[in-house]
Amino acid sequence: MKTLKKWFTPPWYPIVFSIYPVLALLAENVGQVKVETGLRPAVVSLSIAIILFGLLFLLLRNVYRAAFLSILWLALFFSYGHLHIFLIEKYPDVDITQWLNLAWVLLAIFFFWWVTRPGILFIDAARTLNVITLGLVIVSLVQISSGSQKGGGRSLGAKNAPVQDLVRPQNPPDVYYFILDSYGREDLLKEAYGYDNSEFIDGLRARGFYVAECSQSNYVRTEISLASTLNLSYLQGLDPAFVPDSTRRRVLWDSLKHNAVRYNFESMGYKTVAFATGFAWNELEDADIFYTPPPFSAGLTEFETLFMQTTLALHAQDLGWVDPDQIMGQNFRNRTLLVFDRMDDIARMPGPTFAHVHVISPHPPFVFGPNGEHTYPPDFWNENREYPADLYAKGYQNQLTFLNRKMLEAIDTLIAESDTPPIIVLQGDHGPWLQPKHKRLWILNAYYLPGHNDELYRTISPVNTFRVIFDTYFGGRYDMLPDISYFSPVPNLYEFSEVSQSCPK
Repeated sequence: MKTLKKWFTPPWYPIVFSIYPVLALLAENVGQVKVETGLRPAVVSLSIAIILFGLLFLLLRNVYRAAFLSILWLALFFSYGHLHIFLIEKYPDVDITQWLNLAWVLLAIFFFWWVTRPGILFIDAARTLNVITLGLVIVSLVQISSGSQKGGGRSLGAKNAPVQDLVRPQNPPDVYYFILDSYGREDLLKEAYGYDNSEFIDGLRARGFYVAECSQSNYVRTEISLASTLNLSYLQGLDPAFVPDSTRRRVLWDSLKHNAVRYNFESMGYKTVAFATGFAWNELEDADIFYTPPPFSAGLTEFETLFMQTTLALHAQDLGWVDPDQIMGQNFRNRTLLVFDRMDDIARMPGPTFAHVHVISPHPPFVFGPNGEHTYPPDFWNENREYPADLYAKGYQNQLTFLNRKMLEAIDTLIAESDTPPIIVLQGDHGPWLQPKHKRLWILNAYYLPGHNDELYRTISPVNTFRVIFDTYFGGRYDMLPDISYFSPVPNLYEFSEVSQSCPK
């Protein structure tokens, strides 16, 4: 007891408190961002607290007063952005910034006057504030730990994931699964945007691809669509967690990362390859080879810009010191270009590989022009950061044109560099935004299965993609499921209603 009292008597609480806002934001976004992205902002926050504490000690010549004023001013700094966002949304017609700045200056002056009054040293407050700040940090760490991704290589995230004992052929083909986010079907692109995608589709067919011209995704959102595809099953029977009244996503994200497809390939001795997407919940960072751009290649990470927006540092954007939207756009560009820069390396890897390649394109943000030139994401949304139909259409088509060219180049590289003809799948996880409910399910679905196109058909859906591949190449006994599409609202992801097939004649 005496030892605890000794440790908790010195006023170290402002130092501990300084990392709490970073941890709290990580806990709030657990599963959406990687924990390590909080390291640099935590170090910066800690440095600010130490410098502030030191300067105030030199000024006040009392460690307890310096500590108490430090935590008050730190609280002002770290809470400013949260309150600013809340008030802006609640009172959009009021010049909130001016009044909030004035209030914060007056509070800072008041706190200084209060702490420097004679006769109050804040000695008794030290022990209590040490306990409170340490408790806040511990609670956040527990939340982060409990919400962090479970599992690892050769594990399964869904209770009923359908794995089988498959047979690796003598000359196993490499398998490349490209998820082209929001890539719509040819007829939808023509109808919605007047966009003629026939050159790309014809290019695929000329290279031996089968294009399922009537394919629909099985679900309308990325996470449930991919969890279904990669587990060769409809979600309704995949895990008890997927019930209509649930909005939880932990099992969903785990079943997406640690899925039956990956498990089957790893069990056959395949090397897994994956790429960073910017969304922690669908990154296979524990793959054998995981490609990600240098962490600070755009200057700041998306989490760091988000953290800045919750603090007084949000005014760095107003002063022109930082542009979070430009940083976000550059990060998306870096991740997309990295995929295509690494195709030759992957094709030359020894041993069979299963490459899980999720490209966040033509999905927003719109960061590429039709020739790959850089575009500025805010140019495609309105003052509420929403996409008007005309600007969305323009940005979507820009990225589609660029993506088509890069994909054909990548396909040529993969085929040319492979001793055994590879398996290549190009697939949209869902269609473009701002379309009627049923058309949001119309997707590109194309397969390179040399000599096995007769196993495919024009309405095949993603849930049957790897059933065909495993049965055809690896001695599987999966057989085909009915091709069904489901819509579900947000946030009730598992409240499914069936959507009928729509197919051109």
